[in-house]
Amino acid sequence: MEAVQRIVAWPAEPSLEWCKGFLAGIFDAEGSWTGGILRISNTNSTIIHYAIQCLTRFGFAFALEHQSNGRATRITKIRIVRGLREHLRFFHTVDPAISRKRSVAGRTLKNLRVPIVSIEPLGIRRLFDMTTGSGDFIANGVVSHNCYARRTHWFLEEDGVQEWSSKIFAKVNAPDILRRELRRPGWKREEVALGTATDPYQAIEGTYGLTRRILAALSESRTPAGIVTRSPLILRDLDLLTELDRRAGVTVCVSLVTTDARIAREIEPTVALPAQRLRTVQRLAAAGIRAGVILAPIVPGLTDDPAALDGVVRAARDHGAHFVHHNVLHLGDVTRDSFFGFLRARHPGLVPRYLRMYRGKYAPQAYRAGVGGIVEASKQRHGIEARRHPAPPREPAQLDLF
Repeated sequence: MEAVQRIVAWPAEPSLEWCKGFLAGIFDAEGSWTGGILRISNTNSTIIHYAIQCLTRFGFAFALEHQSNGRATRITKIRIVRGLREHLRFFHTVDPAISRKRSVAGRTLKNLRVPIVSIEPLGIRRLFDMTTGSGDFIANGVVSHNCYARRTHWFLEEDGVQEWSSKIFAKVNAPDILRRELRRPGWKREEVALGTATDPYQAIEGTYGLTRRILAALSESRTPAGIVTRSPLILRDLDLLTELDRRAGVTVCVSLVTTDARIAREIEPTVALPAQRLRTVQRLAAAGIRAGVILAPIVPGLTDDPAALDGVVRAARDHGAHFVHHNVLHLGDVTRDSFFGFLRARHPGLVPRYLRMYRGKYAPQAYRAGVGGIVEASKQRHGIEARRHPAPPREPAQLDLF
């Protein structure tokens, strides 16, 4: 009990992150946003005290309202003032989990004159994703215990841990919407990325054929594409990939964690084994597609042995890969809970190491630099990126009729 009390005790000096989490939690539990009024209500004076303290830390303007419930209990309501602009700042700052309590759908935005502070090129590609609505990150390969898209289930108020493998959201009209966007006069044929939040060749793609229709739309509009996948199902679309490569260019990145089938099956129990993925790279490269391997995520204690990393690079070279990229495991939000559950069940001895390494989302910089040095040395030793893939011949440009 003493240990539990220490863990849940109110901090003497709350950090900004603690304040964000507290405000998000109290809003999810006791907050409301109706009729353009944002309130947090409670009868506990300590909770109200900390809510006021946290709101003040972030400079929110608020008013206090007191109400009796007909008995001796007195309810205090904290109402955030200054209208929708301040309410949106609250939601963006603390990020409450219950999305239906913060939806601005149908609301009129007036007088939101926010000055531009700076404009910086981020290199973000335009994203069209068949399963999620995130559109705010680019992943360098994922595994089932470390998937960025788990967090999108959380956004949708779904279980991103227990129900992750059993519930799929498919945007069945994505190819039609994409085709319409590609027809816009202002479209400059920037590269479109597929597989940024989740694999575009999940098993359900065999039924829906959404990715195939997306590739057809990209080819018709002469729009280049980059694809990240773990699935040999991509070979079904080899005809479209070849045509797209000829007309605009395409790069395929096949995610591969290890060449050890036993470890791969443990980490990625429902996807193709390493040998199948390497054969996929080989067939794509033989067809003239720029295909390579993303060695990601590199999992500390399981797949980061220098010999294991070198084995992936060597296998990639032997199967004709044009490149090898890499990335170390990072854990955030829902992914962290899922992965630590996996460790406790399968590798409990690694848990203390991960608790030391992952105090935040990323592994320590020194560790990442060390792993990067090993991979780069292996690539040089095997000459994996010494070869150059020639640019595909482009068709003569033709002016649009409209």
